[in-house]
Amino acid sequence: MAELLTAAQMRAIEEAAITSGEVSGLELMERAGAGVVDAVLETWPDLGGGAPKAVVLCGPGNNGGDGFVIARRLHERGWTVEVWLYGDPARLPPDARTNYERWRELGPVRPYRDEGPGAFWLEPSDYREDTVLFDALFGTGLTRPVEAFNAVGWATQLSEWRLPEEMRRGAYPAVRVVAVDLPSGLCADSGRRLQSDPPPGDVEEIVADLTVTFHARKLGHVLAEGPSFCGRVVVAPIGLEPRRRALGGREQRVTEVTAPAGLDKAASAHKYAHGHALVVSGGFGRTGAARLAARAALRVGAGLVTLAAPGAAQMEIAGQITALMLRRAESGDELAGLLEDPRLTALCLGPGLGLERARDLVPPALEASRGTVLDADALTAFEDAPEELFGMLHEACVLTPHAGEFARLFPDLAERLKQPAVSGPAASRVDVTREAARRAGCVVLLKGPDTVIAAPDGQSALNAGVGPRAAPWLATAGAGDVLGGLVCGLMARGFTAFDAACAGAWLHVEAARAFGPGLIAEDLPEALPQVLRQLGA
Repeated sequence: MAELLTAAQMRAIEEAAITSGEVSGLELMERAGAGVVDAVLETWPDLGGGAPKAVVLCGPGNNGGDGFVIARRLHERGWTVEVWLYGDPARLPPDARTNYERWRELGPVRPYRDEGPGAFWLEPSDYREDTVLFDALFGTGLTRPVEAFNAVGWATQLSEWRLPEEMRRGAYPAVRVVAVDLPSGLCADSGRRLQSDPPPGDVEEIVADLTVTFHARKLGHVLAEGPSFCGRVVVAPIGLEPRRRALGGREQRVTEVTAPAGLDKAASAHKYAHGHALVVSGGFGRTGAARLAARAALRVGAGLVTLAAPGAAQMEIAGQITALMLRRAESGDELAGLLEDPRLTALCLGPGLGLERARDLVPPALEASRGTVLDADALTAFEDAPEELFGMLHEACVLTPHAGEFARLFPDLAERLKQPAVSGPAASRVDVTREAARRAGCVVLLKGPDTVIAAPDGQSALNAGVGPRAAPWLATAGAGDVLGGLVCGLMARGFTAFDAACAGAWLHVEAARAFGPGLIAEDLPEALPQVLRQLGA
């Protein structure tokens, strides 16, 4: 699993490499600028010939130093290059100042400001299809809203870019926008746009077509609004591979979920060797969600899957299932009786369960101390008494809330994400999910395009269904029930709670991508065989 870094972790990795003598800051800056140029030419090969135009906006820190390297390297390739600097060149950090001086031997640097004589403005008459605008203003180092820089002479919001609207959005074949490390104004740790409180009026955001970052992706590239601001994200290596891992314990690290292993089955194994999952259904007219979860558990490889339903719903379910089994569980006592069977290895409760039924059945389910997925009504039923639920949970549990269910159990944490991101690092979905897992004492999977999985010890992973892995078709009724079933089926097979949550989230996205447009929840379990086959399972 690849790591996703915070801005502080990236700085620590660079500083450790520089302090050890492995590399100098100037060398890292040179490699970064070269990496941006290489990524631009790889993304847009048509820019490799002729004399394209580059407009490079440099900031007052090392991100600006990267910009000066970019300008110099493009000039060497025959590009027409304009360089603008926000800030005082005398106050640039040493490495950035060196590259400023190197560029000054080749061309001028214009003072960047929004208004007044000499203000940055790309006139329509200057427009060419081969123009690239480079945002090397702030990158990952920004900790304040761009509006806050008005205090030091910024007349209007940076994010207006001072570009005509027809030349901004969509970029290609209009001006193409490249962000160096991160679009300026975006929090590197949360993917949230930094803004004042209250936010300014009608302000346009910086939207890049291409973002080139270094060594590893940052959390802000994949969380929250990050993907919509960053466009395509390319990681340029800068020679830090021997120090790839972030410093600190695993409770401070976030890994990106990748394809799971261990999904194959031994030729000599029997069905009970792969576990028996029990999915608890709601009453008559409310069985569809549980059937979706049960089907997913079976498709992901659980040896057996049983639906437990009240008597009034059994006929409805029996007319809809074949490979699934059906047992009666009217009350908590009846469910407890079913759970006396030691061959039942994992449970799923919540989809379509009903709030009253959930309050009755969740306690005996948790007393069984088996792998347990709680979703939907099993979470909402404890909205008024989350501590009661937390007191029953154990380390083999996985909670799978969407944003609304998360807010019912963790209202203060959800409120943190609603507050404006007025400074960086801003509160992120990783932060709140980690805290939720600590409170609950079990794994929490916060659903969304940027699904976050966290364990009580702080171990965290992110399943980013964004960019090339985007699966917008998952925004359909019942998709979350399928995810709950996948996690339950994997735990039935012996996966730990954390690993089952990660693997289930990854498979959920891949099944949606395999099916594509027109997807409905029923299609997800049926798309799994294709995904599993590609994994060699």
